Amino acid sequence: MKISFVTPPVLIGKRPAERSAGCTHVVYPIPNIYELTVAAVVEAMEGCRVVYRDFSGCNDDREWRQWLVGDDSDIYMVWMVNLSLKNDLLATDIIHNVRPDSFVVFLGPGATYFIADALSHHRNIVVRGEPEATVQHLIKTLSQHDNLTKVEGISFLGADGSVVNNPPRQLIDDLDALPFPARHLLEGKRFHNPKLKKDGYTIAVTSRNCPFKCIYCVPSSLTFAREIEHRRYNDGRKPRIVKRSLASIDAEMKMLHEQGYKAVGFVDDNFIWDEERTRGICEIMRRYKLAWGCQARVDAITPTVAWLLKEGGCEYIDLGVESFDDKILAYIKKGITSEQIYHAIDLLKQAGVPVKLNILIGCCPLETRQTVEHTLHEAKRLKVDQVMFNIVSPFPGTEFYKLCKENGWLATGEYEPTDVQRNSIVNFPHLSAREMEQALRRNNLSYFLSWHFVSYQILRFKSLSEFSAALKALKIKLFG
Repeated sequence: MKISFVTPPVLIGKRPAERSAGCTHVVYPIPNIYELTVAAVVEAMEGCRVVYRDFSGCNDDREWRQWLVGDDSDIYMVWMVNLSLKNDLLATDIIHNVRPDSFVVFLGPGATYFIADALSHHRNIVVRGEPEATVQHLIKTLSQHDNLTKVEGISFLGADGSVVNNPPRQLIDDLDALPFPARHLLEGKRFHNPKLKKDGYTIAVTSRNCPFKCIYCVPSSLTFAREIEHRRYNDGRKPRIVKRSLASIDAEMKMLHEQGYKAVGFVDDNFIWDEERTRGICEIMRRYKLAWGCQARVDAITPTVAWLLKEGGCEYIDLGVESFDDKILAYIKKGITSEQIYHAIDLLKQAGVPVKLNILIGCCPLETRQTVEHTLHEAKRLKVDQVMFNIVSPFPGTEFYKLCKENGWLATGEYEPTDVQRNSIVNFPHLSAREMEQALRRNNLSYFLSWHFVSYQILRFKSLSEFSAALKALKIKLFG
């Protein structure tokens, strides 16, 4: 069988949805290693030929149709996030018109939650939650023309047109058993992360999910799909955490080094679990001389961890701060205090590890214009290396979504996919959606055009190409 993993063209709007984190439009492109891991699993199956095509740079359907006419895939795999749902359905309608005998299989959080929407055609199939083992079973079933009811973890349309939701599939226990992402399918395409300042960039993951209970949280697109599915069948409980071994991480980093990669962004929902594991990963990164960064909680930063990160060559750490107001932090169940935030930043600055703060505007009804301004003031006063401002979104499947529905805070009456770097659909008693959007724009302009940010970033650039790439990303961030 021929299986094509495809990213459809942009048929709605101007910018493609970012499918790895899954909650914004693309500012700078990054590889979707979750999809590439599924592709690697399929490549290892006997009798399967895998193709990977990305049409996200196209803003009409001409190239898409032309490719489909000359293609002969049996299955088209599409990684769907909330922001891409309507666009993907339009694109796959074209697949069914041009390739009526082929199947379209949707993966990712968009399809996992919006099952009925994704099943707009009788040859559409949804793979819910964690996809690797389910995709394997599904492909074998389709190749043998067997009964789809035997495949755990999928949804499809029955003969009468009703949605059939098969029982869920057990989560993968051993991440080491999975192949490394099939990055070779990217056909030499190079990626760049402005925070790492080196070409030859990719992303990697060493664990799945996190145990914390932030009410608004949307983890990476893979682990959000995993979480949606697990909560659905397990009384709202979060899925267990699984981690790769240090030996597996070492083998992948060695491979990336040998393939010429220079920089790695770890996108684990929570990268730092303990000092021992962190020490092991830092030693691996130092061994292969890879520039890298990660995401972590402030309460994971100890003096030892901060120096391990520095010695291991960590060039940025994303801290999920959200707010500097302790009442807000308690309401959103962040599990940290402002004192811990200040302490973590101080430790990282002492060690010389560049810090990026992630701020979430409007993350609860306690937010006001004053608390937003206070957070901006603190972010600027602390003189960290970078700050990212987002607006909270009530993603279905989160506790925050339930609160918005129960309290009538949804400006649109029901959830609509929004870019968290642009728009709000939440009206609080003391802060409207429009005020949040204005605060976002004001904060972005105030911070990114500040002398501290501009002067610091200019000093970091080592080439004109680096400067141009960063300037392009900043222009998209500020002006769309």
